[in-house]
Amino acid sequence: MKYDFDRIIERKNTKSVKWDLKKKDIIPMWVADMDFEVPEEVVQAIKSRAEHKIYGYTAPGNEYYDAIINWFKRRHNFSVKKDWINYCPGVVPAVNMLIRAFTKPGDKVIIQVPVYYPFFTAVKNNGCEVVENPLKLNEGKYEIDFEDLGKKLADEKVKALVLCSPHNPVGRVWTREELVRIGELCIKNNVLVISDEIHCDLVHKEYKHIPFASINEDFAQISAICTAPSKTFNLAGLQTSSIIIANNELRKKFYDVLDSNGIWAPNIFGIEALEAAYNYGEQWLEDVIDYLTGNLEFLSKYINNNIPKLKIIKPQGTYLVWIDCRELGFDSKKLHQFFLETAGVWFDEGYIFGTGGEGFERINIACSRGLLEEALKRIEKAVNSL
Repeated sequence: MKYDFDRIIERKNTKSVKWDLKKKDIIPMWVADMDFEVPEEVVQAIKSRAEHKIYGYTAPGNEYYDAIINWFKRRHNFSVKKDWINYCPGVVPAVNMLIRAFTKPGDKVIIQVPVYYPFFTAVKNNGCEVVENPLKLNEGKYEIDFEDLGKKLADEKVKALVLCSPHNPVGRVWTREELVRIGELCIKNNVLVISDEIHCDLVHKEYKHIPFASINEDFAQISAICTAPSKTFNLAGLQTSSIIIANNELRKKFYDVLDSNGIWAPNIFGIEALEAAYNYGEQWLEDVIDYLTGNLEFLSKYINNNIPKLKIIKPQGTYLVWIDCRELGFDSKKLHQFFLETAGVWFDEGYIFGTGGEGFERINIACSRGLLEEALKRIEKAVNSL
């Protein structure tokens, strides 16, 4: 089936977090979900299950686990065993519970800022201390400061590193060499890796995502890999994620935290959607990636030609774009206010991603080309009015 991603689908008045929280004339390009219809096979799977008309407690069967195992082998050459897969309602709750499972209050956890802002609260929620390993922006590309990382990992109170791979918001797809250096440093210092890989399938075609635990057995034994079909196939509302843990002891610790929080029965429609998406959604995903690449090219050309005060940090993965707005001269809060009230577009404020986010904004380009163009025209007009 050929999908028309140019078609604008009305999402207002659907209880959409993205579309229904602001007044009508604002274009929302903030929270990370897509404005694209999901694969038709997913729709039919949900309809078929709904027609049964009984929605009781449901346990995933072999089809569920096989769909996950086959997807990661096919897409990422990552051999996952059924016993490694743990259900969780989402990656954010999983990161919270993994930190709870692997640390105790007073421990330290490293994050690589600017980074997905729920990481901060996940660390603090568990009585731990955030340790920042700031990324370095070098000629339009973010890099890991390994000298700083090595020093901070050497602190015996550091028990975990939360890795964002691909990185949100800066869009880096970490290379094998970078991941190996991270893993070797963590093994040397007895630090566990919690790897948020929710954007793993949304990588531009000249790059390749490498699951941290797929590199070697030693890395698999010190890590928990957080995945979900939610970003890949636009299924966030179905609350289904897969936390992959090869180490028996770590998996038991995580399971105990899940159990203590009463988490055991997956969303009935989430099960069906995951199976259909992973089994039949591959061509849809390829088409989406092509469309997103086109959106990124359109965005880059438009900003370079018409709004040169803005600078794009070109992403290697995700459908999120990190934009350097420092030439506009606003402080962080006034910058966001300018985009929201003067331009009429809603981005995620850069400062909420922590150190290094000041003067930046994060934009979601998983929308129709026409909507993206309208947003850019609004921004151009607003910037020209300064």
